[in-house]
Amino acid sequence: MEIDEQQHTATQTMRALVQRSHRGPQDLTLTTDRRRPAPGPGEYLIRVGAAGLNFADAMQTLGTYGGGPQPPYVAGFEAAGEIVGVGPDVERPLPVGTHVIGAGPGAFAQYMTMPAAGALPVPSGWTDAEALGLVLNWATALAALKPLGQVEAGEAVLVHAAAGGVGQAAVRLARHYGARVIATASPAKHDTVRALGADEVLDRTRPDLAAEITRLTGGVDLVLESVGQATFGTSLSVTRPFTGRIVVFGAASGDARLTTHDLVFTHQVQIKGLHIGALATAAPHLHRSLLAEIDALIAQGVYPPGTPELHPLAEGPTLLQELATGRTRGKHALDPWR
Repeated sequence: MEIDEQQHTATQTMRALVQRSHRGPQDLTLTTDRRRPAPGPGEYLIRVGAAGLNFADAMQTLGTYGGGPQPPYVAGFEAAGEIVGVGPDVERPLPVGTHVIGAGPGAFAQYMTMPAAGALPVPSGWTDAEALGLVLNWATALAALKPLGQVEAGEAVLVHAAAGGVGQAAVRLARHYGARVIATASPAKHDTVRALGADEVLDRTRPDLAAEITRLTGGVDLVLESVGQATFGTSLSVTRPFTGRIVVFGAASGDARLTTHDLVFTHQVQIKGLHIGALATAAPHLHRSLLAEIDALIAQGVYPPGTPELHPLAEGPTLLQELATGRTRGKHALDPWR
C-alpha cells in the first residue's frame, strides 16, 4: 500500500463494537466513528466480511482472559474478509482482493489488521462466514485430538460442551478418526450433537454423570475439557489411569484445582494444556502441520463449510451474554456492515 493511501485510510472512520470496561458485555457499545486502522509491519488490512464470536471474547469483556486487552478496545479477534491493504515487511504477501481467515485484534469492526503469517485463504467456493472457525475452532479441536490427545481408532473420547464451536468440530473429527464419542451438552442441544455422530449424548448436570460414563465405556481414553470447575472432577474420575489423557483448553464454568497429591495418589492421568494462539507461536511447525491437515480434511469433505448464524453488529453484546451463559449452540458471527 502506498504511503498516501495509508494516510488516507488512517483518517477514515468505521463502525465497531468497543468494550468500555471489564464489567462484561453490557459495556460493549456500537460506535460509528472509530478510526480505521492502518496495517503495521507484517500485517494485512482486512475489510471484514464476518467476525466470529468465541467464549474468549466473553472472558475478555470481564478481564479474565490471560493477556487480554485493556479497555477501551475494539472487541473480537476472529474474522474473515478481503485484503485491502498490505503493511511493510510481509513476506510473499497474498494479492490485494484475496479473502482470508485469521485472527487479530479488533475483529468486531468493518476493518481490522491481521498478522499476515497467520492468515489463510478462504477455501475456494466458501463465503467469509463459512470459513469462520477454521483457524480457531477446528485447529483447537484437531490439536486436542491428534498431536496432544494422540487419539486412536477404537478409543473412547469424552467431549464436553459438544454443542459449541470447538465441541462440534471435535465430535466430527473424533468420529472421523474412528473413536467412540461420548458427549455432554444441555438437553435442548442433544439432537444437534447426536446428528454430528456422537455415540452417546449426556446432560453434564446429571448427578450420576461420572458413573454413567464409566458404565458406558469402562473408562475413557481421552477427554476434551473446556468447561472447567463444573466438569473437571468428572473428567478426572472417568479417565483411564496412566494411559488416559485430558486436554484442557478452557474453563467456562471457572477454574478447577488439582494438586500433585491428587495426581500421585488419586488420579494418575496425563493432563495437557492447550491454547491455539500460544501453540502457533511456540510450536509453529506443529501449527503449520495442523493447518495442512485441515486442508486435507476440507478436500476429503470431512470438514464442510461452516453454517454460522450471522447477526448484525449491534447484536454482539446480547450474543456474548448468551454465549457466556451457555444459551447458544454452534457458531455465531457478526456482519459489521449490517
